[in-house]
Amino acid sequence: MFCKPFFGAALLTASYAALAASDGDLAAIRSQINELKQSYEQRISQLEKKLAQAESKVAQAETTASKAELVANEARLNVRQPQTSAAAFNPEISLILSGSYTYLKQNPAERRLQGFVPSNGELMPENRSFSLGESELAIAANIDPMFRGALRLALAPDNTLGVEEASVQTLGLGNGFNVKAGRFLSGVGYLNELHPHEWDFSNAPLPYQAFFGNALGMDGVQARWLAPTPIFMEFGAETARAMSFPATDESKSKNGLMSASAFVHLGGDVGVSNSWRGGISYFAAQPKDRSYDDPLNGLNNSFSGSSRTWIADLLWKWAPDGNAGKRNLKLQGEYFRRSEAGDLLVDTAASAQQGSFRNTQSGYYAQAVYQFMPNWRVGYRYDRLNSGSANVELINNGQLTAADLPLLENFSPRRNTLMIDWSPSEFSRIRLQYAEDKTRPEATDNQLWLQYVMSLGAHGGHRF
Repeated sequence: MFCKPFFGAALLTASYAALAASDGDLAAIRSQINELKQSYEQRISQLEKKLAQAESKVAQAETTASKAELVANEARLNVRQPQTSAAAFNPEISLILSGSYTYLKQNPAERRLQGFVPSNGELMPENRSFSLGESELAIAANIDPMFRGALRLALAPDNTLGVEEASVQTLGLGNGFNVKAGRFLSGVGYLNELHPHEWDFSNAPLPYQAFFGNALGMDGVQARWLAPTPIFMEFGAETARAMSFPATDESKSKNGLMSASAFVHLGGDVGVSNSWRGGISYFAAQPKDRSYDDPLNGLNNSFSGSSRTWIADLLWKWAPDGNAGKRNLKLQGEYFRRSEAGDLLVDTAASAQQGSFRNTQSGYYAQAVYQFMPNWRVGYRYDRLNSGSANVELINNGQLTAADLPLLENFSPRRNTLMIDWSPSEFSRIRLQYAEDKTRPEATDNQLWLQYVMSLGAHGGHRF
């Protein structure tokens, strides 16, 4: 009897214990759920705050952009107004300084290009020992959104000052057209538009010295058109008062066109590492009384007639993966062919005999410049001219002999040139150059140069 009540009490106690345990687990679960809810609510609150901040920043950025657009629009309007402050006009100014030391085997005063009429250009080097090179002062600036102006003054070693360029050009007429007016270097060939401090050698190639007196300059108008093609294709034409050789200045005797030129340039890339540019150019002039002194007999002669010059140029550049900073190679060459026909007046100071004259002359140069490590380059150039066989009526009819016109006797001037230069930056260059000059039959001139070229101020990128 006693055992039954005891067993029942035990069962009841166990049941209460089980229920108590179940209530504890439920309380723990509820506690965890509440903690999760609080954590998620805090996280959501934080995200909502970040979203609000981000939306606020976007709104501020949009407001700033709107203000910037308004300022830009005002600037576009204001730039068309006349400049009212001296500080508002800030042109690009640069100064080129150059000098050299030369060792020459032959007397530079006796130099000439045998078979070619003197172009009155520089047959550098002109002196022995130390010489001050040509200094150039350039000033350029955009005038307004439509035009850009440029002035380049050249100070020669003899202290004479000349205007090399003074031009105004458009900044984009649309459809690839642009126009330049004033005094400028012609766009014919490749090297003609480059200034001496941009040359890879210390002096101009023989064809430029013989046919253009170093460079063909013009007072006139130039028009260019860049075609919308996959490769670079540019067409140009010029009409001018070409005062430099082989033309003559006739502005006092007649109006109209005195010289004209045309050119086309093509270019493109070959893979990643190679690029090229080639061109064909033509220049025509009607020189009148173009006089020259024959250095071999002291006579003054003159030519009047027509002068036609064709030029073919080619440039090839290589740089591994297109990176020219460490290594690169540049191959460059141009071929000239000039035909002249008219009248030759011999000994203008005395008898002044006159007869017909006709001749075709040619010349070329080819050069390679290799940058074998940063800042260091080596180069080689070969120049050659062919004076042609002049058809001179006064010699053909027996009035004169070839000895009376010794400068025009047939010859092929040529020259070999080696150089090495160091450019610690794009603003400075020091060059050592050696040339074997065979421009006259009686002597070979061995020439050694040590040259510096320094650029101060604004320094724009060089042409391709």
